[in-house]
Amino acid sequence: LMRATDLAFAFPAILTAAVIAANLGPGAEVVVLALGLFNAAVFARVSRGAALQMLARPFVLAARAIGRSSFDLAIRHILPNIAAILIVQATVQLAIGVLGEASLSFIGFGLQPPAPSLGRMLAESQTRIGQAPYLAIFPGLGIALAVLGLNLLGDGLRDALDPKLRGLRGTGRDSV
Repeated sequence: LMRATDLAFAFPAILTAAVIAANLGPGAEVVVLALGLFNAAVFARVSRGAALQMLARPFVLAARAIGRSSFDLAIRHILPNIAAILIVQATVQLAIGVLGEASLSFIGFGLQPPAPSLGRMLAESQTRIGQAPYLAIFPGLGIALAVLGLNLLGDGLRDALDPKLRGLRGTGRDSV
């Protein structure tokens, strides 16, 4: 499975999404499929790396020593301990997904009218940018604020869910 994810990483995500959308036609389902294929590879890589780190921890080794099954180890010990990493990764990938959808819609492979899309709004504003620059400014700001908000949410969740930072809260050492 990791070799399949390596293969997915060999091609740029937005280019792969554009090729998929060009072959299957534009639409919301195609955008979700195209962006989801790349995100699955990202989550597989992050999950595997975090799980391998957890497998070396003493409490997992102790659970394995008393005879816990691999499934039980995964559900009781590994998944709860990597959940914070996956939640933060989800916010980052959601921000990337917003950019991906806007990019695909900008080039005409994303959402089609009457569905609203900031990328399509940007594409349509190009012809009138000299007379009405706000037609491009507001969708661009919308994309930028959505991505910024999701990244800040991810940072906040990382700080809130990171067990290493729990003891440092309120001590004035939050910048560690």
